[in-house]
Amino acid sequence: MTFQDLAKSYLEKARARRQALAVLFDARDFSDVVREAQAIVELAGKGILRHLGVEPPKVHDVGPLLRQYADRLPPGAWERLIEESRRLRRERELAFSGDLDFIPTDEYTRDDARRAIDAADLALGLMEKVLQAPRATGSPP
Repeated sequence: MTFQDLAKSYLEKARARRQALAVLFDARDFSDVVREAQAIVELAGKGILRHLGVEPPKVHDVGPLLRQYADRLPPGAWERLIEESRRLRRERELAFSGDLDFIPTDEYTRDDARRAIDAADLALGLMEKVLQAPRATGSPP
């Protein structure tokens, strides 16, 4: 298995999760939309890095690493993706588990879910663009 194979696998996983977002949104399960959108953004970011030959760290927000390798990425809305990755990383635990003073099913709204879906779509679009582009010269296989 190569970095390219793993990046393609992440794309498949992210696409499948994107389909699940529509089901969750229709069920008005907005907190789980936010949580699953975070997973899509994370998978996309890690897939992009793997395509570049970079081993991503075991963290949920790889935005800073995307910024570090921005010169090897095709033009796109990278700053917005980096911002959304950071924001969704902060929402990740609350959206899933909540807290005594934060009930996820009560707190997350249709607008929160819509913004999370937009972030997931941005991440998927950028990942597809990167995986279709030739790798930068000198990138590991």
